[in-house]
Amino acid sequence: MHNQPVYDIAEICVRKGVEHAMLCPGSRCAPLTLAFTRHHAIRCHTFSDERSAAFIALGLAQQTKKPVALVCTSGTAAYNFAPAVAEAFFSETPLLVITADRPAEWIAQHDGQTIYQANLYGRHAKQSFTLPQHYDHPDDQWHINRIINEAINLANQHPKGPVHINAPFREPFYPNPDEPFSYSTDVRIIEVDNPVRFPLESQIKLAESLAAYRHILIVAGQLEHDKDLISELQITATRVPVVGGILSNLHEVDPVIRYADAFLSVSPDKLISDLKPDLLITFGKSVISKSLKLFLRRFPDIAHWHIQAHPNATDPFRNLSRILATDPVNFFRFLNAANLNTSTKYFERWKTEERRISKAIAGFFPQPEPGELELVHQTITGLPSPCNLHLANSMSVRYAEYIGLQAHHKDIHVFSNRGTSGIDGCTSTAVGHSLSSQTLNILITGDLAFFYDRNAFWHNYPLPNLRIILLNNHGGIIFKLIDGPAQLAEADEYFVTRQSLTAKNLCAEFGFDYLAAKPSRTLSGVLTEFFSPGTTVKVLELEGTIELNKTIFDKFKKKITLHHEA
Repeated sequence: MHNQPVYDIAEICVRKGVEHAMLCPGSRCAPLTLAFTRHHAIRCHTFSDERSAAFIALGLAQQTKKPVALVCTSGTAAYNFAPAVAEAFFSETPLLVITADRPAEWIAQHDGQTIYQANLYGRHAKQSFTLPQHYDHPDDQWHINRIINEAINLANQHPKGPVHINAPFREPFYPNPDEPFSYSTDVRIIEVDNPVRFPLESQIKLAESLAAYRHILIVAGQLEHDKDLISELQITATRVPVVGGILSNLHEVDPVIRYADAFLSVSPDKLISDLKPDLLITFGKSVISKSLKLFLRRFPDIAHWHIQAHPNATDPFRNLSRILATDPVNFFRFLNAANLNTSTKYFERWKTEERRISKAIAGFFPQPEPGELELVHQTITGLPSPCNLHLANSMSVRYAEYIGLQAHHKDIHVFSNRGTSGIDGCTSTAVGHSLSSQTLNILITGDLAFFYDRNAFWHNYPLPNLRIILLNNHGGIIFKLIDGPAQLAEADEYFVTRQSLTAKNLCAEFGFDYLAAKPSRTLSGVLTEFFSPGTTVKVLELEGTIELNKTIFDKFKKKITLHHEA
């Protein structure tokens, strides 16, 4: 068979742990489509919108923790993968992106569906490969095999991420009806070991260094839920302050500092000085809290150790002094056994502020107005277990950060596209999780993110485990809350971008269950119906004005400030 080396790509993927393939329709990619769809061990999905499909593949990879094959035809179809590829790169999510292409001699020759696809994603792909244009010579077959092996290995190596394979195909793309179709049984598999070591000599040196620090602060960025890490940090957090917002997935650690963003935003200089660490230990990816980032950037003189399983330096607080190339579980196991000389007074200072702000937040609810903050509060506090909580960017994730999850919220895993922090694929990513898991997936999103990504629903797959909380204030409320745009005459049209849509017609179009939060029904009552089992997607929409929700949020911030000053 002419395309045998291409068909064997699917066999290599299966043997290296790929379970899902996201296939976008097209003719040039037909050999790849057939390779994946005819393999019994790969679960294939098809989506017509490549931008949405790529984010759905991202969600699949996050849920399964394995690379997902993402395939499209030539031309601008491949460019539409770019936003999700960038998110995958910065969120360290493994994707195997395969784009079909014209042969090299036909590029820029006024032929259809041709663009410059080699290295299309630039530095947002860990590496880009181009397959040979011919498959008949043994060297070409060896080369294809080597590229696929190397690409999957690279996608899985820390830091994980997307790898691009550009695949030029000549006609014919389709086999004859009577042509036999099979996969080679002797495909070569290249394995690579990725040990995460924490050498004994490093532990000895660090133990000696730790003795010099009295004020140690630990800060967690965005993390996947990890039971072993939670177990170790449960011990660590009893003597060292551990800061972990909602995206850290550390809410089951009872002593964790959840509300640093809230109290650091209103802290006087004296308190800031008292909270200053002399050793900062960080792990995980991005931190959502701007207040926390600004706090840590005030101290260029402190020691800052960052834990990650690869040596690539990231220095968001401008004080990085050491990278510990190990797994966080290994490090905190070591730290828990170490003889620390930490200050009890410093530890209690952080805990006092946490208790104070926690009491203030709890005292703000319930609110008489059925506003966005109240709905997010009731949704998060009433989440069923187990479930996945997805937070769209902009105000949705910020509301959730202020409310937080508590230690009793067992088996609730939090996800958000904070690699690039865009609104463009928030819904599609949640759809990807729903496709690959029977777990209930709950998305909290704003109206701009929701309507921008409506093609997440343009497919033929039932999603009875997807629930969506839609905060529809008919515009981008964040531009009324942050400094700068709110005071501009151009704010409403060019920043807030007011819109008049509701989800009711969309739900009718796609056959979803539509629920509306109205004054005639309590939020608790409608949430009970929302969380209950169903046969399709459920959307709970809260319509409100930007002005009302801004007023409520300003009251919330004032409550925090007054309680803090008291």
